[in-house]
Amino acid sequence: MSLVKGFEQFVKQSEPLAPHTWFHLGGPAQFFAEPQSIEDLRTLVTRARDEGLPARLLGGGSNILVRDEGVSGLVIRLSAPVFNEITVSKQTVTAGGGAKLGHAINISVREGLAGLEALVGIPGTIGGALHGNAGSRGGDIGQWTMQATVMTRAGEIITRTREELVFAYRESSLDELVILGARFELESENPEELTKRMQKQWIIKKAAQPLGHQSAGCIFKNPRGMSAGMLIEQAGLKNTRIGGAEVSQRHANFIVADEHASSADVLKLIDIVRERVEERLGVVLETEIEIW
Repeated sequence: MSLVKGFEQFVKQSEPLAPHTWFHLGGPAQFFAEPQSIEDLRTLVTRARDEGLPARLLGGGSNILVRDEGVSGLVIRLSAPVFNEITVSKQTVTAGGGAKLGHAINISVREGLAGLEALVGIPGTIGGALHGNAGSRGGDIGQWTMQATVMTRAGEIITRTREELVFAYRESSLDELVILGARFELESENPEELTKRMQKQWIIKKAAQPLGHQSAGCIFKNPRGMSAGMLIEQAGLKNTRIGGAEVSQRHANFIVADEHASSADVLKLIDIVRERVEERLGVVLETEIEIW
């Protein structure tokens, strides 16, 4: 059975992926799907498996660099309302995997629930944040996660309890194909105080990052006890440019791509930064961004 048959309304072929990522770079997906229900998603996933097609999930696109040649197989995006719901009950926030992390933060703060506000300014979806255990100096999303529901590459839906979940720096045990949703247990606090704290964190974070209109991405994980951005700056790499890609002047752990950039430019620049930091400072940097 063809992957597309019966799903023509939400499965596209040769869909450009650049508009769906923060870098605005890269080639098309062989198949691109935005399923409208969990059952549609399950059918797509099992069809892809049966046809031997690799399947990937695209969240907010902030942590992805798509190669210029594009992506073979199926790319899934959870844009339908069923995957984006956020509800609050007492101290519990339940959010769909496709919901924007920023929306979940704003709702929890408005309801006087503390914990997630430390993640303000981090882009992407709940699913992406859980997969990479998004965090800042104030904490990470894993410490508040009580339960997560996932779909495997075989289309099986499984709920994982807190005891089954493992979160570490920028990684988690949630490596199934799809994170359908999660439940967070937060702490009650005054909404006004929470809002002030969140706004202060947002201002500090935005002041040190590339400007909002720029096509940019955070590239490397921070080595234990060190700042990747500081290491790159110490290696004299700020403003280093390859083609249309440049190490950001505002924060050295970001690469900014101009309108003439290619993914190949960004990849070459990543290699140069990694090599020079190791050569000059003896530290091996590990990429945080996923390269498709």
